[in-house]
Amino acid sequence: MQTILSIQSAVAYGHVGNSAAVFPLQRLGHEVWPVSTVLFSNHTGYGAWRGPLVAPDDVRAVVTGIEERGALAGVDLVLSGYQGGEGIADVVLDAVERVRRANPRARYACDPVMGNARSGCFVAPSIPVLLRERVVPAADIVTPNQFELGHLVGREDDAPQTLGEVVATADLVRELGPDTVLVTSVEHADREPGTIGMLAVTGEGAWLVETPLLPLTANGSGDVTAALFSATLLEGGDPVTALEQTAGAVFGLLRATLDSGSRELQLVQAQEEYVAPSRSFSARRLR
Repeated sequence: MQTILSIQSAVAYGHVGNSAAVFPLQRLGHEVWPVSTVLFSNHTGYGAWRGPLVAPDDVRAVVTGIEERGALAGVDLVLSGYQGGEGIADVVLDAVERVRRANPRARYACDPVMGNARSGCFVAPSIPVLLRERVVPAADIVTPNQFELGHLVGREDDAPQTLGEVVATADLVRELGPDTVLVTSVEHADREPGTIGMLAVTGEGAWLVETPLLPLTANGSGDVTAALFSATLLEGGDPVTALEQTAGAVFGLLRATLDSGSRELQLVQAQEEYVAPSRSFSARRLR
């Protein structure tokens, strides 16, 4: 069991941010302490929502309250997702520093949310620079999609990449500081039609899992992926196992969502997929 401090957005309806990450982690037996950065009615993909942004000082106060309980020494993993501005980034980095002081073995996993290949970049122009220069260098694990991977190294063109080029870009991100890079939504130029990949790159090697490409776009699936991979990697220390288990679990969740016809992830209905995925996928070693 891992204890995870997860600093992310929260929605009442649907599943993104902590509202996507917390339950799968709990279903796997992990202790999760969610700290909310927004409290919205629903995710912003609907175009309309209600509810407040949580002020950075208030987010920091929640972390301070946990610290005052003497609990930060028990945190194994800090997890963060969408960061809307420098204020939240400062809070996250401060929380990581506090946790590491209390428990030097703790790890920080950052999902550097910026956008995707279909929608483009949906954050302020300062955010990619902030992530590249300050946040990612502090992380042990980063989980960008292929689009975000390019932005982390200043690559903003949409030209197709070979698999070797994607791996090389992940290596450049590792040079910023993280020891593990998980790249999601990998659509390299030489892949089989109708497939999509998930790539793990560490100092020991690079591995690719490919699954069928399902005809849906589901908000929050990246949040689930980042949470499952980071916690599984931390618990077992094996990137191949973490990659294969995460790919199977997320595919099962997306398959259940597609079958339901719902726009929202079927997070509760598909809960057995996190424990025992109904379909398994084998990782292929690239180097």
